[in-house]
Order: sequence, then structure tokens, then C-alpha cells
Amino acid sequence: MLSMANKKSIGGGESSVNPKEWEVRPGGMLVQKRDSSSIQTSFSIPTIRVRVKYGSTYHDICISSQASFGDLKKMLADHTGLHPLDQKLTYKNKERDSKAYLDVAGVKDGSKILLVEDIASKERRCLEMLKNAKMEKSSKSLSQIGLEVEKFADQVKALEATVSRGHEVQQMDVDNLTGFLMTSLVRLDELAVKGDLKLQKKILEKKVQKHIETLDAMKLQNKTPRSNGDKIQVKQHEHSMEKGPIATQKEQMQEKQKSLTDQMPTMRQKQRQSEPVVFTTKWETFD
Repeated sequence: MLSMANKKSIGGGESSVNPKEWEVRPGGMLVQKRDSSSIQTSFSIPTIRVRVKYGSTYHDICISSQASFGDLKKMLADHTGLHPLDQKLTYKNKERDSKAYLDVAGVKDGSKILLVEDIASKERRCLEMLKNAKMEKSSKSLSQIGLEVEKFADQVKALEATVSRGHEVQQMDVDNLTGFLMTSLVRLDELAVKGDLKLQKKILEKKVQKHIETLDAMKLQNKTPRSNGDKIQVKQHEHSMEKGPIATQKEQMQEKQKSLTDQMPTMRQKQRQSEPVVFTTKWETFD
């Protein structure tokens, strides 16, 4: 039987119970709130020791009875060196899922569990790691190429400013910058990316192509003044070629005249030696 004090408190009379200690459940029932701290102190989760066999080695693991097989795999990773995803736990001749709980599966203190390495899972994990590493490397390469292209873009803008002021840019600067941008475009083409990185790659390729087209336009603008200069140079060269043979002919004539002057005594002596000797019968008489 309820005491009178309890009856009064329930019936709406004087009550020593704090209203904050009551709560309404979804069904409309008014019940007293549970103190989770008091429940935890009054009821403790038991810890069990399971024996796990891995190859020819046994490992004794102390773990909560309400833990999952995934929690057990994490603890076994420190003892065996196997990654939790590469482990396969068998209890009572049945492979257990990582999300399953030990107490639900019937694991008790002293239970034996078999651990086997999952080769297929290890291969999949390794392939995934290689794939992620490759994507990370491609992402870093894409970022590096992007920084280089930004530097080249600043140089292209500087050349554009020079041309806009009416000055002529050096052909070598334009060619070198074009070569650098073409190299960046080849490196972008060699990158294998997916998802968002693929979109970034396309945007960067368009920027590089636009800069190359700008440099090509500069080359065309430089051709007109340079062609006039080439004509002047050609005319000067032709003029020097026209004067050149005349000066050479004069020098040759002077050399010939000098050589003839030097040969004149020799020729006269030869002529004298070559004159015929005349014999006569007229004798000169002396008194």
C-alpha cells in the first residue's frame, strides 16, 4: 500500500518531489527521469578475455563484452601488425562482420577466435592506396604547373604592355616564352586526373592556349617593321655589292700596270737578245 505522503504527492497535494525529476514519454505516460550516472555506477560492463589464434601464435586480448569485432580487430592490429581491414575473424566456424557485437555473437570470457589474413582485401586496399597516391601526385603536379603558368602569364602581360606603347619586343623573348608554355601544355596533356581535377586541368589548358595565341599575334605584329628593316639591309648590301666589283677592278688594273712596269726592262733586254745578227761584205778600210 502507498503511504499517505505518497498518495498526497500523486493526488496533487503537498509534494516533496521536484517536478524536474519527472518526464513525459512519447506515449503520454508521466515517469520519473532516470539518472544515467547512477545507472553507470550501479551497473558496470564486464570485461572478458578472449584468445585469438593467428598462425601458430596465440594472443590473449582483454576487451569489453559489448565491444564489436571491429574493435577487436583494432586491438589485434597492435599485436599482429595486420591492418584491421586485412583481418578476417572466425568464431564458431563462421566469419564475423566488423559491425557485429561480441555478446550478441555469444563470445564469452575464455572464448577462442581464429584470425586469418584477408589477401583479397589487402590487395584491394593496396590498389586503392596506389590510386590515391597517384591522384595526390597528379594534384601536386597540376598545382605546380598552375603556378608556373601564372608566372608566364605575367611575362605575357608585360610584353603586351610593351607592344601597346608602340615599342618592339625581342623575337627571342617571344620564342622562349612560347616554348615554355608549349612545355606546360605537354605536361598537362600527360596528367591523368578525374573529377574536379579534370575540370581544373581543362581550365588551365585553355589559359595556356590563350597565352600562346597572344604570343603568335605579337610575332605577326613584329613582322611588318622587321621586314622594312630587312629591305633596307638588303638594299645596303646590294649597294655595297655594286661598289665592290668596281673597286676590285681598279685594284686589278693597278696591279697589272705595276707588273707591266716592272717587266718592261726584262722585255726590252729579251727583245735586244732576240734581234737577228746581220753579216755584210762591206769592209771598212783605214788609210
